[in-house]
Amino acid sequence: MEKSIYNYSIDFDSETMKQFENCYKEKFVTAAALMPDAHLGYVAPIGSVLITKDYIVPAWVGFDIGCGVIAVKITSKEKDLLKKIKSRAKEILSQVQRDVPMGLGFTNKNHELSEKTHKKFNEIVKKLESEKHDKKILNFIKQSAPKHLGTLGAGNHFISIGTDENLKEVWLIIHSGSRGIGHDIAREYMIKASNSRKQYEKTYPIKADSELGKEYLNVLDFCLEYALLNRLEIAHRVIESLKYVLKTPLKAELWVNKNHNHAIYEKGEFIHRKGATPAERGERGVIPGNMRDGSYLVEGRGNPKFLNSSTHGAGRALSRNQAKKIISMKEFREDTKNLVGEFSEKILDESPRAYKSIKAVMEAQRESVKIIKHITPLINWQK
Repeated sequence: MEKSIYNYSIDFDSETMKQFENCYKEKFVTAAALMPDAHLGYVAPIGSVLITKDYIVPAWVGFDIGCGVIAVKITSKEKDLLKKIKSRAKEILSQVQRDVPMGLGFTNKNHELSEKTHKKFNEIVKKLESEKHDKKILNFIKQSAPKHLGTLGAGNHFISIGTDENLKEVWLIIHSGSRGIGHDIAREYMIKASNSRKQYEKTYPIKADSELGKEYLNVLDFCLEYALLNRLEIAHRVIESLKYVLKTPLKAELWVNKNHNHAIYEKGEFIHRKGATPAERGERGVIPGNMRDGSYLVEGRGNPKFLNSSTHGAGRALSRNQAKKIISMKEFREDTKNLVGEFSEKILDESPRAYKSIKAVMEAQRESVKIIKHITPLINWQK
């Protein structure tokens, strides 16, 4: 049977294409697609969808298991909520920085979590405990996972408070994943799949119905739930920070909370999405562009030629090293002049110029998703 292979990448990069080909040529792959934002990744391209039969590939899920985006609409009985946020933006910036651990290695030292998050965390741990698992990994999760909940991380992970096209609504957008927990678990199962601690950075499939396969799928499900929970806890903390600064009651309405690094089982096959958002018909999603141009709230069209998927963002135009060499701080400050945030050389590689045009990316996938709203950032947190 001939495989269905699709390429929607707006930049035809030979290295990325070679990496993509290496993946889809595997015998157990039944279909594959490259999203418009695709670029070179780790083993599999960022922005790739790879569907497999009988096998699961940890490296195709990647290190940041469950990385994704949450969108929350914030409302108040006060009519001037947006005006108040703008007027006290610097205070909000500082308060959120105090309440949400940000940056590489920053965690909740005292394991302080909201009651709702603590309860849900215990539930997903018990679920994993009742299924086939690695005892060492379970102990690692119990000891380390609580301190990573409600933490942002670094790189392209961000928190943004913004507004819609009509300058009337307030939206909270958060991009984060399973943090150090997902990273360490991903690495461990790449090693288990390759049976090597030195040569695991390749495509090593695991038979899904094998003992190792069952073990990985169970801990994968835990990490995906954990990532969703992490973003909910961050959102809770940001909203509490807003209440504290604004001294006004707020209502938070969850619009969507979606993973874009995962492998899920559907209709007898495994859909690996590495930096790709599910886009079934009517399914909600969030596609961030960059810290200046904001995010798009979208609804899937269920297009089988896109393998019911869309991009997870704009996609990098420059590698991190290239961005730091090419982009100047003057250009970075000019691009972020309308934003409240901390913009230093440390995050120069996250400059808007380091990314592809989000408008071009959205145009390239109009047959996969329709735009519901465009959220422009007012305050940005990134470390």
